[in-house]
Amino acid sequence: MTEKTCAACDCQLDANPIRVKVGGKTVEVCCEECAQALNEAGASAAGASED
Repeated sequence: MTEKTCAACDCQLDANPIRVKVGGKTVEVCCEECAQALNEAGASAAGASED
């Protein structure tokens, strides 16, 4: 069986990962801190691409 890891920090995910939509793609993270970090990174990248 393939182990799933957090999209932000590569920690192993438990049975209840948090799903976050970034750039139209849904990814799974291990905690709220990683979810927030990905949301901020996605917002920053989206803002930079609109210029």
